[in-house]
Amino acid sequence: MNILILQGSPRANGNTAWMAEEYKKAASAAGHQVTLVNVSKKKIAGCLACEYCHKGGVHDVDNIEGGHQGNGACIQKDDMQELYPLMAEAEVLVLAAPIYYFTLCAQIQAPVQRMYCVNAPAKVKKMALLMSSYSPGVYDGAIAEFRDICNYWKVENMGYVSAKIDEQKTEETKQKVIELVGKL
Repeated sequence: MNILILQGSPRANGNTAWMAEEYKKAASAAGHQVTLVNVSKKKIAGCLACEYCHKGGVHDVDNIEGGHQGNGACIQKDDMQELYPLMAEAEVLVLAAPIYYFTLCAQIQAPVQRMYCVNAPAKVKKMALLMSSYSPGVYDGAIAEFRDICNYWKVENMGYVSAKIDEQKTEETKQKVIELVGKL
C-alpha cells in the first residue's frame, strides 16, 4: 500500500517524530511504500475560505451564485503544493501529532484543513493516528477530531497510539505502533 505519514512535531528527535519513524520502519519492512513528511518544517497557511477552489477559479465569492463547481485548485501557492500530489496517491494516511492543547497540533491541522479544496483525498481508504503528550488525559479532543475526519472522508479508522511522558520511546509503545501497522 502507498502510505503517507504527516509528522507534525517541530522537534526532529521528539517523541512524535520517533513514533512516526517507527511506523515508517515497520510498514516499510512489511513491504509497503511509505513517505514521511515533516509538515512542521513546511510553510502551509490555513484555508482562506475564499471559495476560489469551489467557484471555478473566481476569487470574489460574494458575487457568485451556485454550489461546489470549481476546479479544486487552491489559490494559495505555498508548501501545500508539495502535499497535494502525495495526498492524491496515498491509500493510507497517518497523522503523527504532538498534543499541546487538547487537540491535533496546528502543524497537522493546516494540511488537513487545506484538503477542503478537493473535499477528501481521492485514494485514502484507511487512517491512523500517532500522538504524544507530556500530560495524561489530554487526548479526547484529538481522538474525537480524528474520528470525525475519518467519518467525513469515509475512510477506515485504524485506531491510534498515544504515549504520555512515561510511555515515550519505550519498547511497549514501539510494539503498539507495530500492531497498528499490522492493521493495514
